[in-house]
Amino acid sequence: MKRLIALCLLLATSLAAARQRRGEKAFAKEVATVTAQGLGTRAYWGIEVLSLADKKILFSLNQDKLFTPASNLKLFTTAAALALIGPDYRFVTTVEAAAPPDKDGRIAGDLTLVGRGDPNLSGRQLPFATHTERPQPPAWIIEDFADQLARASVKQIDGDIAGDDTFYPFDRFADGWAQDDLQWYYGAPVSALALNDSMMLTSILPGSSVGAPALLKLEPFTDDYQVENHIVTTAAGTPRDISIRREPGGLRIAFWGAIPLGDGGQTEELAVEDPALLAAELLKSALEKRGITVRGHATAHHLQLWEVTTAQITPAPASPSLAPAVLATHDSLPFYEDLRIINKVSQNLHAELALRLLGKLRKNLGTTDLGLQVETEFLTQAGLEPAEYALHDGSGLSRQDAVTPAAMIKLLQYAGAQPWDAKFENTLPVAATDGSLLDRFKNSEAAGRVRAKTGGMDHVNALSGYATAHSGRKLAFAIFINNHTLPDTDALKAIDRIVLAMVEDF
Repeated sequence: MKRLIALCLLLATSLAAARQRRGEKAFAKEVATVTAQGLGTRAYWGIEVLSLADKKILFSLNQDKLFTPASNLKLFTTAAALALIGPDYRFVTTVEAAAPPDKDGRIAGDLTLVGRGDPNLSGRQLPFATHTERPQPPAWIIEDFADQLARASVKQIDGDIAGDDTFYPFDRFADGWAQDDLQWYYGAPVSALALNDSMMLTSILPGSSVGAPALLKLEPFTDDYQVENHIVTTAAGTPRDISIRREPGGLRIAFWGAIPLGDGGQTEELAVEDPALLAAELLKSALEKRGITVRGHATAHHLQLWEVTTAQITPAPASPSLAPAVLATHDSLPFYEDLRIINKVSQNLHAELALRLLGKLRKNLGTTDLGLQVETEFLTQAGLEPAEYALHDGSGLSRQDAVTPAAMIKLLQYAGAQPWDAKFENTLPVAATDGSLLDRFKNSEAAGRVRAKTGGMDHVNALSGYATAHSGRKLAFAIFINNHTLPDTDALKAIDRIVLAMVEDF
């Protein structure tokens, strides 16, 4: 009987090994077919697939070559943040004065709105559900601060309303960001006081008749911005063709083109120039609407990089007698909720803020360089070699970023063995379910089985994460395509074919 059992086990093992070999051959054949079609030989592919249980590499293609990762780089940032900061960190934003209001409700000096890096000072719904929803107005937090100040019996501010983002130095853009990214939400300037993701929501609708100017609504908006509207309403059925331009560093926004009568409209998300100043201007306006007199102006307090000294990096404790009076407060949800936003919807600004938080909490200064230093130390601990990657930002927007598929697999394997593994996986989009994978893999074997980070920019697409194969095997995978010239939709279809084959064959 024992001999029979042993023979059965040996036969089962042999059959399983044969199925595995057939699966690996079938997958390799499908990859060869996909990479030879559509995108053609000009595209550059990098792929690696790992079985997490036995640590076996199931497939590799150009796994040791460097690729532009696009937003797949956010996996590096969020893993480091989850490991080194933890899921429970909270941000506190305050409105402060040198002293409380006097008996007449007068504040003798400035009123300061102090940002400390909260990425979600916006109308976004948290916790995240399936996609980004904004049920609240973009500046509702400013209105809430104004209400708190009114309840505190503030009647007059003799000084300025200052937006203070000195929690991080004025280090707004990373190396390798393209100048034409900077007017859009995905290239918004990094600030410790990032109201509404440092952007204005812009709605464009047709006018009431042919020849009338289009209707524009920008929110939140202040008069510092000069809007030029050259969009003309055209006859129904004609093409919509709209262009927008705000020069880097400028406050003039030009709109031009055509929008047909009866058109449903277009919405754009435009980066603001100085988020801290915008927040101060909105707070000043909100206070004045409540009958609070402001004698000064809206201004911004920045900490320039050249102002940073050793004394500022390791400041002496403040004297209790000099502690400001906190007149209004907003506490964030736990940091983990933002890590989910970063990976689920690929939010660049939030990834950059997480990188600077690493520098602030670990090196006492929230710059890009120190955040990257902390992240590099983490990646070394995770087993990655310096030659396997080059980091220039936290979001992957930089064209100077580079990662090998093998390095990505090392990170995913390391994360999969940590106590925070489940939380990390739960930050990732789920195939056909939520985030940036909501509309991919519908009605397929991969639906619900794949948790992975998307990535895309001109000529670049990527997908890296975890998958549970039809066999039940847990996989880590990285797929990069660089230097292709076809539309994103074709590149995504090619990646999705490979992922489906991976789920079915392994």
